[in-house]
Amino acid sequence: MVPSSVKDSLSQLPAPQNPKIRLYNAEQLLSWEPVPPGNGTGPVVYHVQFKYTTSQWSDVNNNPEGVNCVKITTTECNFTKTNISKGFPMHFNVSLRVQAELEGRVSAWVTVPWFQHFRNVTIGPPENIWVTPGEGSLIIKLSPPFDIYDSTVAFQYYVHYWEKEKAGIQKVAGPFMTNSIVLSDLKPLTVYCLQVKAQLLWTMLNISRPGHLSSISCYETMADASTKLQQVILIAIGTFLLLSAMAGACLFLVLKYRGLVKYWFQSPPSIPVQIEEYLKDPAQPILDALDKDSSPTEDAWDSVSVVVFPEKE
Repeated sequence: MVPSSVKDSLSQLPAPQNPKIRLYNAEQLLSWEPVPPGNGTGPVVYHVQFKYTTSQWSDVNNNPEGVNCVKITTTECNFTKTNISKGFPMHFNVSLRVQAELEGRVSAWVTVPWFQHFRNVTIGPPENIWVTPGEGSLIIKLSPPFDIYDSTVAFQYYVHYWEKEKAGIQKVAGPFMTNSIVLSDLKPLTVYCLQVKAQLLWTMLNISRPGHLSSISCYETMADASTKLQQVILIAIGTFLLLSAMAGACLFLVLKYRGLVKYWFQSPPSIPVQIEEYLKDPAQPILDALDKDSSPTEDAWDSVSVVVFPEKE
């Protein structure tokens, strides 16, 4: 005869394996490995319970967390705060456990070590990082990794930055307690690369949780007033030198090719007015056209005297 304890052990399902809670930013997600159904014909369902430090175990069935994790077939239970789910209070001590069930058989409870969200959370990089180049500066605007509704908790930010051409030399600016950061005293017209990191501070328990760095992004600073003045002076000097060089080159060419230039610029021979009028009206006699503008004054004559001397014999 088989003892009842042996029968119970044979009829019991294996417990879910490797239960773990993921706390990333505002995410609260319990997951575990699936239990094989064995000889059972139906799906394995799971049952999740929670408790706070001073409370008893309660089912996760929409109250008060707004999540139902009773008799579910999936291998995870998501408590992340949404429009439906309230999630666990981030400053509470929370314990979770999960059990498998199949055709009336149940497994042992598997408990996840207790956690506090603010104590155990993994902080991601800041969101919506927007960088505006300034005059020898970079203006950074960002959003926190997630929203916090607790006056004892705040984010502070650090900026890691370096010149792109000097990637090995990094500087760290911070901490900054606001979402608008100005990196000043930078070289004008220089490309800087940067990464931003958020750090969570829980002042009530003096707990600090450093976050991950954002992806690398690079920006070129604008010219400051002195650099702009230098540019104006250099442009003026360059323009003057260029115009002087062009004037000198033109003068040299004019002197060297003076005859050719004179030939190019002399006026072409013009047609006499009388011939131009004749060409306009070929029916007019050419001689009349030529004499058209001549004055009717009488011809002037000069008297000439011939003196002849007799030759001597």
